Amino acid sequence: MTPMTALLATTNKGKLAELAKLFAGSPLTLNLPRESGIALPAVEETEDTFAGNATLKARTLASASGRWALADDSGLEVAALGGEPGVRSARYSGPGATDASNIVHLLKEMEEKTDRRARFACALVLASPEGKLVVAEGFLEGEIAGAPRGTNGFGYDPVFVVPSLGKTVAELPPETKHEISHRALAARRLIELMRAIP
Repeated sequence: MTPMTALLATTNKGKLAELAKLFAGSPLTLNLPRESGIALPAVEETEDTFAGNATLKARTLASASGRWALADDSGLEVAALGGEPGVRSARYSGPGATDASNIVHLLKEMEEKTDRRARFACALVLASPEGKLVVAEGFLEGEIAGAPRGTNGFGYDPVFVVPSLGKTVAELPPETKHEISHRALAARRLIELMRAIP
């Protein structure tokens, strides 16, 4: 497969670092738009699925830049909450939401719940300026803890327990997270699907 460089539809250097690590050794190299002198277009995430929102972001950047673009949309789905917070994961606790306020809100919502099942979901979408799409998804099954544990990671990692390991994602070393995470699984699937690009 021919090596490819794509713009990552984010301004977040942390997300670039994580995805660059996941794609290391693959034919895909990622750059931030501003580092290529391109302004990242504003995109309102209006879809009700992670794949839908990632597609919006990837298509918009690919069209605006004339280059391949990769977008990621991901979050937490909790069974007892009907799949919430879902696509609202980053803003679950309302305007000005932070990781800490979202966790507090989630644990309050889970106080009376006995079903603690949850999953992390990630959609990665690679789009060409001509409209070609490669869509890959990954999921990590787990449970919601009663209280935060661990200091690694970000988002809901401190309250997401991986049952087979008996630890929250925030208690795992980064190399373990990069092996089992929803984003890692989506990245591996995307690399497989890229081989079919003519």
